[in-house]
Amino acid sequence: MKALIDKYTAKLVSQGLAGESDIRLLAVDEEIYANTPSDHPLVGIDALKEVFGLMNINSLLFAVPAEPRRSIISELLRHGLSDLPGYRAVVPEDCETRTFFHDIPVIESPEPRRIAEVLSERKSAIVEAGPAVVSYGTISPEQAFISYSSACFSTFVKYFHDHLAYLDSCRRKNALPDRERTAAFEGIKGLLHAGRAAESLQPLRKGPPGDEAAVYAMMAEAGRRLVSERLVDSFFGNISCCFNGRIYISETAASLDELEGCIDAVPVDGSSSVGITSSSEFATHRAIYGMTPYRFILHGHPKFSVIMSMHCLRECPSRGLCYKACPEKRRVCGVPVVPGEVGTGPTGMVRTVPEAFRVSDSVIVYGHGVFTAGGEDFNGPFLRMKELEAECEREYFSMVESLSTSP
Repeated sequence: MKALIDKYTAKLVSQGLAGESDIRLLAVDEEIYANTPSDHPLVGIDALKEVFGLMNINSLLFAVPAEPRRSIISELLRHGLSDLPGYRAVVPEDCETRTFFHDIPVIESPEPRRIAEVLSERKSAIVEAGPAVVSYGTISPEQAFISYSSACFSTFVKYFHDHLAYLDSCRRKNALPDRERTAAFEGIKGLLHAGRAAESLQPLRKGPPGDEAAVYAMMAEAGRRLVSERLVDSFFGNISCCFNGRIYISETAASLDELEGCIDAVPVDGSSSVGITSSSEFATHRAIYGMTPYRFILHGHPKFSVIMSMHCLRECPSRGLCYKACPEKRRVCGVPVVPGEVGTGPTGMVRTVPEAFRVSDSVIVYGHGVFTAGGEDFNGPFLRMKELEAECEREYFSMVESLSTSP
């Protein structure tokens, strides 16, 4: 158990989610282990251990997010809270929150009974004191890590999406934005890429692959790069290759930086049930391969691509249902934006994403993420996703600048 605690503590640090001194990760085996015996300034180890007696859990994670996430959450506590029946919460509108969280409750302080009460209904919560994020797992510390990472992703997307909407509201009212609010935004902007390791300029393995072993190696390498260059968060995202009559695809809930042993080889003709553990978006990948000449697909959740996909000022009868039933033909930075829910239902992305690939090598799913595809290997899809995210970030801040300077 100690090895797992150390593993996910290291992941939190390497992915820029929290500093090591701000992490308290506990898990139970024969006894409760912690990544450190020392108390956090906001909460003691013994208090966190009390939560295990109040909930049927395997692990508990309490951490103060690293910048800029700490400041982002602080600003959401000031300007982005919703008053729901009986509690306050951050209510993001991205796909992951709708699917997995619903909302992220806010509690005043990390009192054990209050933590247990809130986490009995939700996978994570924001603690105002700090601010901090607390999450848990019932089977493994991995679950606590996933929920914490997902909360960081969702609050990031909500903050930047909300700020753009706020500035547009000021423009429509012919009012100047609040100086304190815009100053906080500029401070967060300055922290966005601070301390980030230089991105790797090394190309991925070149294709096409000669055999199955090469396919596995190419997928594992591409998955690690998606994570290391922060084009995915948590376990979200998936990756596949169509080779010799089979679709090789990451398993559902697989961490893309640990794909060895977590890739399914599914016959294209559906003659095997081996794909039962594959990604929930397998049907979308298969349809893309059936409609196009592409043979390599990446699906990630680059944040500004998601944020820009959600920014739409049109008034229409489908407002609020944009993620599954948008009638508009939209593009962001030249890339089609389509609606679509996870899965194969009537509003599933399997009905929208493959069709968009007939005219583009990349597609953004509203509030969800980016699909990119290529014919020889993962180099083209990987570079296209990086390029698109950079374009979306530039476009976002260009819009902010324009709205901030004109009442």
